Amino acid sequence: MRAQALVDSREIALPDAAATLALGHRLGAVLQAGEAVCLSGGLGAGKTTLARGAIAAWTGGDEEAPSPTYTLVQTYPGEKGELWHCDLYRLKSPDEAWELGLEDALPISACLIEWPERLGEWGQRGLLPEDRLEVELTPAADGRRASLAARGAWRAKLDSL
Repeated sequence: MRAQALVDSREIALPDAAATLALGHRLGAVLQAGEAVCLSGGLGAGKTTLARGAIAAWTGGDEEAPSPTYTLVQTYPGEKGELWHCDLYRLKSPDEAWELGLEDALPISACLIEWPERLGEWGQRGLLPEDRLEVELTPAADGRRASLAARGAWRAKLDSL
């Protein structure tokens, strides 16, 4: 008997910024407290655009959602609890994530984490929630492509995206 896969994945074509924003909106609509969406990709790949769509869905409005590049964390209230939007690009060491309070937020808040690879082993030692969606945005001839890897509860939600 074959073991069930721990990760489900798929790719989505995103021809423009509106499609990226719409995918973010769908993510935010199904995101729950205690879950994370990890956003990877180069500078200008669309991570913050996707996060803005998720934030709009979470808050139920057109909340101003500045990039947290310099503040590192922005929080947003919603009916389902608090949403953290983190941009870890400026971290010089994975240990700096502890100073942000990320380990306290992850179990009780929904988290959008840009540049999760900056967590290094900190993120690989099980400190990221089991229920997470990893999204890598890459340029494509027709705009950009989102590669999604769903873990935990996100596996059942993948078809809704």
